[in-house]
Amino acid sequence: MTKPFVYITRKIADDVVSALANEYHVEMWGEEETTVPRDVLLSKAREADALLTMLTDSIDDELMQQAPNLKVVANLAVGYDNIDVQAASRHGVIVTNTPDVLTDTTADLTFGLLLATARRIPEAVKHIKEDKWTSWSPYMLAGHDVHHKTLGIIGMGSIGEAVAKRAKGFDMTVLYHNRSRKEQAEKQLGVEYRSFDDVMTQSDFVICMTPLTEETKGMFNRSVFKQMKSSAFFINTSRGAVVNEDDLYDALQAGDIRGAGLDVFQQEPIQADHPLLQCEQVVALPHIGSSSFETRTAMMWLTKENIERVLSGEEPKTPVNV
Repeated sequence: MTKPFVYITRKIADDVVSALANEYHVEMWGEEETTVPRDVLLSKAREADALLTMLTDSIDDELMQQAPNLKVVANLAVGYDNIDVQAASRHGVIVTNTPDVLTDTTADLTFGLLLATARRIPEAVKHIKEDKWTSWSPYMLAGHDVHHKTLGIIGMGSIGEAVAKRAKGFDMTVLYHNRSRKEQAEKQLGVEYRSFDDVMTQSDFVICMTPLTEETKGMFNRSVFKQMKSSAFFINTSRGAVVNEDDLYDALQAGDIRGAGLDVFQQEPIQADHPLLQCEQVVALPHIGSSSFETRTAMMWLTKENIERVLSGEEPKTPVNV
């Protein structure tokens, strides 16, 4: 009897692959830093019972029309905007993601990015490595305080709540806006619900934590940046497409906001000549929000478990469309 076929679209931990290979026929795109080519992905999907995918893989209706055996797409991310979930449902394909296991790690990175941006840490590292530290002066590489400032969080999901916990350790006032009010978080964390406009106008730091949807696409635009304090910083660790990058660049150049910390971009990987990367007041990272060894490994094991559950006829642990 032929084993079910699992195709993995990027190199992952050997022990996770070995565990899957105990029960299934497993193949994997072997290049760690290169996205699987579309023609290869389509070819493998035609035979696959399960796909273990990355955010860089477009899992659309075209693919699923050609994949008659496909039962599950296990996405190695909490987001799944790379997958046409409605098409998956039409084709009877279960989609899963990896929430919760990356919450604290992404919150750590988010708050670290905020600190690095406000205190100009990357500039300071570059300054000393380029042997520019020749003396001391009172305002040398002076940044801005984080403690006792006001933090605004747009999108109060589990990661947003984890960021709020970290902010409280810095004695920050935390405002938030969300599609629905989180009264339990308000009681437990002391955060305050505000309208979107109030969060923009009152915050010293604005962190975007929203998922990418039709409603949130491009929501941070010229008019929104003009609402913010000229001394404010914008931090984004959600999805690049929630920001109009041209408008962000213009806002930085015009002094509408003071700086930005970005872990995500509209087009990834971002090119070195991108205008935002030419701005001294921008700290840019290559989409590493959940990138710790412990968390990425836990995400891989969760995708494995979801695949095993679906292929054995059980409900997956973290379904998106069941």
